[in-house]
Formats: sequence, structure tokens, C-alpha cells
Amino acid sequence: MECVASLSSPPSSWSLQAASPHNGASLLQTYRTCRSLMKSFACLAQPDKEAAFARLVQMNPKINDEEWQRERRRESEELRKRREQEEKEEAQKTENYREISKRMESYDEAEVKRAKALVASFIKAGEEVEEKIQEAAENGMLTKMVLIVIYNRLELARHDNERHIVQALDLLYRRIEAEILRREATPAMQYLDELLNLQDGTSHEDWIRRCRQSMITTFPREDAFSFLVPSDFDLLKHHGPIDIPLEEDVLLRSDFIREVDDFLAEIAASQPKGELVGDLDPRTVAIHLSQQQKGRAIQQVRDLLNLAVELEW
Repeated sequence: MECVASLSSPPSSWSLQAASPHNGASLLQTYRTCRSLMKSFACLAQPDKEAAFARLVQMNPKINDEEWQRERRRESEELRKRREQEEKEEAQKTENYREISKRMESYDEAEVKRAKALVASFIKAGEEVEEKIQEAAENGMLTKMVLIVIYNRLELARHDNERHIVQALDLLYRRIEAEILRREATPAMQYLDELLNLQDGTSHEDWIRRCRQSMITTFPREDAFSFLVPSDFDLLKHHGPIDIPLEEDVLLRSDFIREVDDFLAEIAASQPKGELVGDLDPRTVAIHLSQQQKGRAIQQVRDLLNLAVELEW
């Protein structure tokens, strides 16, 4: 108790001044000893480290197990590597975002703004997107810049792993690309697209019948006299109005047959030879279904080619 009392009240400046000079060194030594005892006393107020470690071992007996410690160190190392990998991926994603944003810098700013506004209107259109696309195509607003803007948004969605947005943008990209190609195609290819779109889920025979009727009204008659008189001249009765023919783009059956035949030859040259082999994993099944759908479309084109070859008025 005396030690505690003395520690709680260390020597004051008055006691040091009251001491004689020859006792100054001893008093200073006594003060240092008391300070050391105070530190030891403060340490005694904290939980004993050995006792705390013993309680920790009692709570987890495996803490002294070397194998358990190695396992914990291994987990810590794996966690560190995982964090480094995540940081690396995040840095790569940031760099990809920067590269995607730089793609538009080399284009005209006004054109980019118009394309972005048009793409935004397509996205907000919902079920009316088809009408919006047709209206934009008729006004000449569908350009390559629109495809570039959609592709940039598609890349951003892929980096963010937003699957639903990726699917929607991919469909929009394909639809606009098909519309641009259709507008830039020759009259024969445009007419081929119209004939293919006549298939609305009805029977194959009904579709062929409608295509034949369309060909009869589209292709001019190919006898010698029909090239010299207008289409409303009655060839059987040999009378009717004969006016000066207006210049217009007339699609001849021979041109249609030639271009469709070249188109089929080009497709056949690009088709991979051989069938898919391997397990029926989702990717293989998707590729197989895509090839089947493409094969049905090619067969429809062949049927239209045969119909045009055998067409009679």
C-alpha cells in the first residue's frame, strides 16, 4: 500500500528544493525509480499477455497447430492474389472504357450527336422501334455512324456484363445493319428481300403462289413485241394507248436470275464444309440451330430462283 501511495504522488518540486545539495543525486535517483515502478504498475493493470494467449489457445486449440497455421497463411496469400487480380481487372476495364470513349473523337462532333440522339430514340421507342427504324431509313438518317454508336454502347454493356442490354443492343445493331444493306442493295437483291418477307408463317405452297403472282406483275414480259409497246397495250386485240415511255428502273427477270445465282454461289463458297462433332453442349447446340436456320433461308432463295427460271405468263 505504501508503494502504491508513493507512486500515486511522486516527489513534488517543493520536496526537491527542500532537500540539501548533497542529497540531490539520491533524490533524483529515487524519482527515476518511482517512475519505473509506475510503468510496471500500469503494465500490471493490463491483461497479462501470456494469460490472454492461453485463453486464446483454449478458445481455438488449433492455433498452435503448424498445419492449421500454414493453411491460414495459404488462404491469406490467395486472398492477396485475388485482390491483386481484381485490381488489375478493374484497371483494365477502366482502360477499355477510355479506349471506347476515344473512338468517337476522330468523327465529326455534330454527326456523332445526331447519331446518339437517333439511337436513344430507338431505345426509348419500345414496341414502336420498327416504325422508328423505317422512318429513319426513309429520311436517310441510317448511316454507318449509327452502327458505330450502337457498337460502342454494346461494348460498354459487355464490359459491365449486362446480358439483357447486350441482347437488346445486338438485335438493334443487326436490324439497322440489315436495313442499311437493303437500302444499298441492287434492285434485284431488294426484290429478293421483299419476296422472302412474304413468308408470314403460312404454308410453303401458299408462299410460292404469292411470290409467283408478284413476279408476274414485277417482271416485264419477255417477248419481242412487249419491249416495243407499253405495258397497258392489249397484245391480244392489238389496240391500246401508245405513249412515250418514261424512263424508270425496270427489273428484268434475267437480271434477277443472274444476281440471285451469283448470290447463292457466294454463299456456297463461304459455307464451312463438314458437320459439327462433339458433345451437345449449349454452344454446339446454338451453332447447330443457327446453321439449320441459315440452311432453310438458303433453300427458300433456291426455290425463288427456280420459280423465276420456270416463270410463265
